[in-house]
Amino acid sequence: MARNRHPEETVNLILDVAFRLFMENGYEHTSIQDIINNLGGLSKGAIYHHFKSKEDILVAVTVRMTAESNQMLAVIRDRSDLNGKEKLKTIFMESISRPVQNDIFTVAPDFHNNPKLLFSLLHDTIDNAVPNYILPIIRQGISDGSIKTDYPEQLAELILLAANVWMNPMIFDSTEEESYRKFMVFRQMLQGFGLDIVDNEMLERLQELASIYQKNKLA
Repeated sequence: MARNRHPEETVNLILDVAFRLFMENGYEHTSIQDIINNLGGLSKGAIYHHFKSKEDILVAVTVRMTAESNQMLAVIRDRSDLNGKEKLKTIFMESISRPVQNDIFTVAPDFHNNPKLLFSLLHDTIDNAVPNYILPIIRQGISDGSIKTDYPEQLAELILLAANVWMNPMIFDSTEEESYRKFMVFRQMLQGFGLDIVDNEMLERLQELASIYQKNKLA
């Protein structure tokens, strides 16, 4: 077999195809053969040259999904012109405003059929995003007086899990009205911590994303 001179292109193709199939059929209902059948002539050997198993492909898909988001979090975390509270507000606005969110909600993945993908995303949230991005911002907020809590680690986890999981209509299949109610509770919860960082502009954007999800789910 000739040596593959473009391994990065091959890896990207495998991940593109795997992501689409995972979203359409669910991780459990997508086989290695299904992925091969959609690779335009690449062999099983080409897959196993880069990935030992379907599980490895899942991990790579998740890493690629979260890489862009984590880069955005790092940029905001390291800004010197904002206090901790302002950084949290900026993160929320930037996260839901990114154009890629429209693509994700348009694909309308059913996380009920993707338990391993959901677990992988939860794992990244708790083991990566919280300690590396949100927690340092909350600690900064405690230091500069803009955030008041005796439990920074738990607050960081609560905020991110509520925002990324509980309020995610793709996970709980929430209607626009249900999404609105969850947002209002989330806002009230944060206000209880003195964090008035979510506003009506964010609410309108979340309703827009929920609408995109529901329309494409029913299409």
